[in-house]
Amino acid sequence: MATKVMAAPRLRKGQKVSFIGGSGVIRGFQPEAGTWSYLVEMELGPEPEMGRIGYETMILLSQADLTLPSEAACFEFAYSA
Repeated sequence: MATKVMAAPRLRKGQKVSFIGGSGVIRGFQPEAGTWSYLVEMELGPEPEMGRIGYETMILLSQADLTLPSEAACFEFAYSA
């Protein structure tokens, strides 16, 4: 019987992250298909006229979809040069 060892999560709860379409804070994570999936609470924009419904600001993203804000700034600088 083979044992598969998975790497520790790269990110932790409460950490700020960026992704295509926005940024937010990690609220949880779980192993999925040999990698990690993260529950990210997106930063809130202005409140819409109809008000907020609830958890519409949560999104589940894979580790590959997330960057740390400092990494994103480095990428944008290198890309724009």
